[in-house]
Amino acid sequence: MISARVSQLRSAYPLVVVGAGPAGMAAALGATEAGSAPVLMIDREPEPGGILNQCIHTGFGLHHFKEELTGPEYAQRYLESLLEHDIDISTDSDVVDVDRERRVTLMSPDHGVRTISAGAVLLCMGARERTRGAIRIPGTRPAGVMTAGTAQKLVNLLGYLPGRRAVILGSGDIGLIMARRLTLEGVEVCGVFEIMPHPNGLSRNIVQCLHDFDIPLHLSTTVVEIHGSDRVERVTVAPVDEETWPCLDKAWDIACDTLLVSIGLIPENELSLTLGLRIDPLTQGPEVDSTMHTSREGVFAAGNVVHIHDIVDYVSQEALLAGRSAAAFVSRRMPPADNIRLLPGDNVAYCVPQTISTDREHTIYLRVRHPLEESLLRLGDVYERKLRYVVPGEMVSLKLRPGVLDRFHGDALRIDILPREED
Repeated sequence: MISARVSQLRSAYPLVVVGAGPAGMAAALGATEAGSAPVLMIDREPEPGGILNQCIHTGFGLHHFKEELTGPEYAQRYLESLLEHDIDISTDSDVVDVDRERRVTLMSPDHGVRTISAGAVLLCMGARERTRGAIRIPGTRPAGVMTAGTAQKLVNLLGYLPGRRAVILGSGDIGLIMARRLTLEGVEVCGVFEIMPHPNGLSRNIVQCLHDFDIPLHLSTTVVEIHGSDRVERVTVAPVDEETWPCLDKAWDIACDTLLVSIGLIPENELSLTLGLRIDPLTQGPEVDSTMHTSREGVFAAGNVVHIHDIVDYVSQEALLAGRSAAAFVSRRMPPADNIRLLPGDNVAYCVPQTISTDREHTIYLRVRHPLEESLLRLGDVYERKLRYVVPGEMVSLKLRPGVLDRFHGDALRIDILPREED
């Protein structure tokens, strides 16, 4: 990884990007390519790249770079592009406050406590993992219980194995990837246990990480108790009924020394709350319009801080748009305000952005509540698209061109994903 740290910070920047992960790097690049320079990018880690630095598996870049890369390779491609532009990068720096006048206060060993004035602020803080406490697993609190991302960092960056016999709770993508990674390192993975009747990771990860390594996946099953004093000794698992209540009379014990928790991600939105941004209760991230502009003037957001993505290429695509939009805001070239609000309908958990305009092209991201085969995506009465299948673990993207909305004259448009009738 190329090291990139600025020795002297300026007192003001046209654009400040909070976060130097995949979203932050793409947003900074998009802003400079649109004419906004210089840009300051701030990150709390020693190196840019964010979560990509510990994702040493392949599968990145297939959409954006048209080739398969590892996480660090994907980050390196972006960082090399960043270094060709007027972008200052302050690592080992924590943003402690962003006020409503877009003054960013950061704290770092190199610069101390500094307040930077920004023409626009782009929030790209990513997401954090849900922990054991979020689902209140009963039992003792021994060593050996950790999130899948923590285990990934221990193995891939620090060279430590978390244990020798592991159970994985949840079928999120990081948990699936760690099931394969631990198996390759000689750890016995007893199984992946998912409380829902369907997996929550990408289909390709189910195949490549579980099926290819004969790791069992137990659906409608969860961990109901953790046993052990100093170290995890065993866990009790049980099937659940249709309302996800454990059937304790059918429970059984599994001897293990490690429990990895992979039960989803939560957008990292402490700064968003400090700014008083309008938060969507469905995504748990800030509401954004079609330019990724939040409810606070001059504050934009992109990536997992807005909603959880499956594929980093979509993060980059969304963040490039946010960076270009922020540059347009600074130069007072913003397009007209959106005039249509999108409403999640049948089997649609959420959609992003929350508003769109009839006069330009949009990419809409949405996620379903339940799996369906041979389904139909319906956008009000103006657009229909056949889908081969939809699952909650895979985001659906929809590109809309201006002509599609020409005959729509309301101010709210409902999106449904329905079972498709036989042709």
